[in-house]
Amino acid sequence: MKYRRLIGIALVSLAMGSVWADGAATAKAKGCLGCHGIDHKIVGPGYKDVAAKYKGDAAATTALAEKIKKGGSGNWGAVPMPPQATLTDAEIQELVSWVLAQ
Repeated sequence: MKYRRLIGIALVSLAMGSVWADGAATAKAKGCLGCHGIDHKIVGPGYKDVAAKYKGDAAATTALAEKIKKGGSGNWGAVPMPPQATLTDAEIQELVSWVLAQ
């Protein structure tokens, strides 16, 4: 029983490592880090602040995916986030998972 738990923890860690690496690479490649810092605000909020705001929110994945795809304003101040229409749904989901894992 103890070993099953350790194996489970190891598998989750590996999966989270993959989410982290893939999401970070996508954020860098798509220019997201030009407006968002990981742990600080640039133009938009830092990703750690976004993760903290949505922690425990069951609707966070859907809400953030829509915000990335369609853009919007008002949640973090007056500066609007432009729509990121060139991102695929898979890229958006990768980014959302990465942001929420901060």
